[in-house]
Amino acid sequence: MEIHPTAIVDPSAELGEGVYVGPFCVVGPDVVLGPGTRLESHVVVEQYTRLGCECQVRQGAVLGGAPQDFKYRGERSFLNIGDRNSIREYVTIHRASGEDLETRLGNDNMVMAYCHIGHNCWLGNHIVMANYVGISGYVLVEDRVVFGGMLGIHQYVRIGKLAMIGGMSKVVADVPPFMLADGRPAELNGLNVLGLRRAGVSPRARAGLKQAFRFLYRSGLNLSQGIEAAYNEVDQTEERDYLLEFLTNIRRGFGGRQNDPRGGTP
Repeated sequence: MEIHPTAIVDPSAELGEGVYVGPFCVVGPDVVLGPGTRLESHVVVEQYTRLGCECQVRQGAVLGGAPQDFKYRGERSFLNIGDRNSIREYVTIHRASGEDLETRLGNDNMVMAYCHIGHNCWLGNHIVMANYVGISGYVLVEDRVVFGGMLGIHQYVRIGKLAMIGGMSKVVADVPPFMLADGRPAELNGLNVLGLRRAGVSPRARAGLKQAFRFLYRSGLNLSQGIEAAYNEVDQTEERDYLLEFLTNIRRGFGGRQNDPRGGTP
């Protein structure tokens, strides 16, 4: 463990083996830093924030700040960050609003410079966020989502796994899994074929998703009819079932949220 002489670390903070705290960092009370985690210069980690092992946090990031929410009254809440995350310069991630609730970031994510993740958001694993992405409160992001730069996500939106959203987009409705979305407001443009291949999804499942996309968005059927057609005409795969389950629960536009991060389970 190495703590730079100019850093301020609260005595109640728990620092694991091999932690590095760089110049002018501030580590607040009740913070946990897992083994091998590094804070470069001028990082602020506020109360009730937990980072897992081998995270890399770059200059100027602020983790666990109070939520930007009029309902917040200073109650205890948390920011929980998993393992092997890369959090780049000047990123801000806020803890939750609501007693004993949490903002959550999983494992192996890349959050590039100047991104913001709001209160009560739940993010999964292997997510890539390019620069200047802004995620409002209560957003649910599933595994392996890719965000282009300089885009905004409306509160309560759900982003399905392996979706990809183009830069400069305005996302006000849920984005179903495996899809490409782009625009202001964002619209679906097709399947994230490259992402599916990289994730090891089988050719049979990819072909089925293409067929399902045509029923859902290119056939002139309404959504209920498209879901029924996909169930009846597309070979059953785990990916097909996951997509149709997601869409069966739509509430917001073309994708709809299924679980509310305020109290549900992602």
